[in-house]
Amino acid sequence: MNKLIQLYSIPTILVLMLTGCSDHGTGQAGHDLGTVSVKTDTVRQHEYVRTQRLPGTVHPSEQADVAAKIMATVETADFTIGQTVREGQVLVVLRADEIDARVEQASAALAQIERNLDRERSLLQQNATTAEAVRTLEDQQRLAQAQLSEAGTMQGYKQIRAPYNGTITAKMVRRGDLASPGTPLLTIDGDGPRQIHVQVPDTLSAMSRGSRVTVLADNKEIEATLAEWSPAADPQSRSRLAKLSVTDADLRSGQYVGVNWPAGKTSSMWIPREALSVVGQMERVFTVADGAARLNLVRTGLAMDGKVQITSGLEMESEVVLNPEGSLIDGQPVVVEK
Repeated sequence: MNKLIQLYSIPTILVLMLTGCSDHGTGQAGHDLGTVSVKTDTVRQHEYVRTQRLPGTVHPSEQADVAAKIMATVETADFTIGQTVREGQVLVVLRADEIDARVEQASAALAQIERNLDRERSLLQQNATTAEAVRTLEDQQRLAQAQLSEAGTMQGYKQIRAPYNGTITAKMVRRGDLASPGTPLLTIDGDGPRQIHVQVPDTLSAMSRGSRVTVLADNKEIEATLAEWSPAADPQSRSRLAKLSVTDADLRSGQYVGVNWPAGKTSSMWIPREALSVVGQMERVFTVADGAARLNLVRTGLAMDGKVQITSGLEMESEVVLNPEGSLIDGQPVVVEK
């Protein structure tokens, strides 16, 4: 038992001796601290606009689901997804022999009526027929011309063309398919500017058309302009659809982006960015009180325009040290430069 007491007592004595020496050294060093000249600034209260990150989706300003106007068999569909097209370019050709036959029929009927009309007009000059017969044939001529024009228009529906310059983003048709009126065959995104659609909660701040907001896309901030905002809220989601115009050409249709929507104004403490130093995970700020530097551990919030928001750790109107030296420690005497 005596041996155990002796073994435990020796380390204890060593710890006490080291502790005493350490305290003595620290105290001696505290008396030898030199005075440092520093520049300071005052902790101030600033008002800023809070934002809420909302999910948005990129849409083209022009997008068309192209469909056939007649029921017919697809003869050719020579295009691919991702292909750029020009306005008026033929994308799909349909086969409809009955429409071709209707054009021939209307053309033949018109030719027959025009021959009869020429004959009646000649007979009328010889007083061999009546003016009523000529007028009847003239009416029949106009009717036949209208029927031929209708048949020709239907024949034009056999060729499906691009409505504007753009890019094919979807293809739902192949050669040999039966095209039906109203059933989309392909989708085209126009080459115009992009739009961002975002559902804005009805509780957030209202903005007028033309207001600017910040959008985060692919870790890059871009500016967007409010172009449209629905006045009616969706009863299910309690949100309103807003459309933002952007000019960034790198945005892709269907891309996810984050929209920083204004959520009201608030006031808080801010300090210059130069007053904050970070050591590991600790955020530190030196203040000046009674001619000495005082170390304060703080928590920060937003950072903008060269200033940092302080959420805790400082008091209003405190004097903070700008660009503190790495050797500056708590309690060191300081002189504030004027």
